[in-house]
Amino acid sequence: MSTLLLIEQVLNGLQLGVMLFLMAAGLTLIFGVMGLINLAHGSLYMVGAFAAAAVAAATGSFLLALAASLAAAAAAGAVIELGVIRRLYDRDHLDQVLATFALILVFSEGTRWIFGSFPLFLEVPDYLSGPVTLFGGIQYPLYRLVIILAGLGIAAGLFLLIGRTRIGIQIRAGEADREMIAALGIDITRLYTLVFALGAALAGLAGALVGAIQSVQVGMGEPVLILAFVVIVIGGIGSVKGALVGALLVGLTDTLGRSFLPGLFGLIMEPAAATTVGSALASMAIYILMAGVLLFRPRGLFGVA
Repeated sequence: MSTLLLIEQVLNGLQLGVMLFLMAAGLTLIFGVMGLINLAHGSLYMVGAFAAAAVAAATGSFLLALAASLAAAAAAGAVIELGVIRRLYDRDHLDQVLATFALILVFSEGTRWIFGSFPLFLEVPDYLSGPVTLFGGIQYPLYRLVIILAGLGIAAGLFLLIGRTRIGIQIRAGEADREMIAALGIDITRLYTLVFALGAALAGLAGALVGAIQSVQVGMGEPVLILAFVVIVIGGIGSVKGALVGALLVGLTDTLGRSFLPGLFGLIMEPAAATTVGSALASMAIYILMAGVLLFRPRGLFGVA
């Protein structure tokens, strides 16, 4: 196994991990504060990607595209929280699942109606394109490296927001006892809308950043949503710290498994069989990881009762 290849795949795993963190952080905040299972979170990821692609095509500015992804996803999140989600807080989880699944269909068909069925493409700007030379002479795409650094910076900012600000205190208090902070005069409905919009904005930004690597298309958020739920289960429901650790574990496990498991099985099996078995196990690796974590820590790595 080449050391340079290993380092490159570790960096790819970190890039996937920070993207999953942006998805999972908003999702775990929403569940932790509101107790809401939001299956439509992947649709907000898609909204951010389409908004970024549309603004980039109209203005040619990648930074404006990223700003548009934040604004569009946050606005969409606030609208659905005010119009739909607010009526679900006191309902059981089955009602929440059915209602937010319906929102997936609404967002998918609405996006298809506005933008059509064909994929859009978001170009990486010239100043972020091309490779950069890292330690040991490793050539790595500058844009992917920027995603890693930006994701870690956003994670640090989110930790500061939750741990050091007044609104962060309210969010943490809302996780512990929603009725008590309402009794203390905190506008709980405004807090819910703010948290939902924040989670939506993070998802939209993730969609825009990934949209420059992959195509922007209808339904792109659902596969990522599944991975985000795996991250939350591993890290612990309601824990932002758990979301970060879980996202990095999932990103590294998935990337390294797909890159190296077929080759490792090739040492003891025929090439065709090794590719089949290795690829199959690589697809299952994150779920095996999740099962292993739950076996020893049923609430996740950082989950609390």
